[in-house]
Amino acid sequence: MMATTHAVAGLLLALPVALVAPEFGFVAAVAALAGGVFPDVDMPGAHRRTLHFPIYYSVAAVSAGAVALLAPAAWTIAAAFFIAAAALHSLSDVLGGGLELRPWEATSERAVYSHYHRRWWRPRRVIRYDGAPEDAVLGLLLAVPSVMVYEGAIELFVLGAVALGVVYAAIRRPMVEWTQRLVDRLPPELLDWLPDQLVEDFR
Repeated sequence: MMATTHAVAGLLLALPVALVAPEFGFVAAVAALAGGVFPDVDMPGAHRRTLHFPIYYSVAAVSAGAVALLAPAAWTIAAAFFIAAAALHSLSDVLGGGLELRPWEATSERAVYSHYHRRWWRPRRVIRYDGAPEDAVLGLLLAVPSVMVYEGAIELFVLGAVALGVVYAAIRRPMVEWTQRLVDRLPPELLDWLPDQLVEDFR
C-alpha cells in the first residue's frame, strides 16, 4: 500500500484519544501519522525488511500502550502511537502485492519480512499493488473519520495525503515506463551516481 494510505490508517488509531483525552489529541495524531509512514523509510535499502518488524513492533506497541495508560504524558502517548502505527503498517503490507518492479504482474512472493520467523511473508494481494485504484479508494475511505474529527493542520495533512495518493495512483503504472526510458537515456557518468539496484531494475 501507499505511504499515504498507511499514514491515514495509522491516524485512525489515534482517533479515540482526540475524543476522550483531547489534550493529548494532537501529539497522538502526529505520532500515529509519523509511525504509519516510518517503515517505508527503508525504501532505498532492503525495502519491507530493514524497518519492517510486524511481530516486534506489535509486541512493543502493547508494552508502550500499557506504559501510556499507567503514566499518561505526551512522550509516552507519542511513543505508543508511533510504534502501534508502525506495527499496523508492517502487518498490513502482507495484504498488498510483492516487491517486483511491476507488482501488477504478481511475480514476487515477498510481501514483508518477519524477523521473528526469519522468512518473508507472501503477498495476499487484497490490494494488488501500491498505487492500485483500490489503494487510493481505501486511503479515501480511511481518511473520512479523521476529517470529521480533526481540524487545522491534521485535517489539511489528511486531505493532502488523500490527494497525493489519488495522483500517485493515476500515474503509478506509466511512471515505471517513464523512469525506464529516462534511465536508458542517461549518460554512463550519471548512472554511476545512482544505486546499482535501481539501474538494474530499470534496465
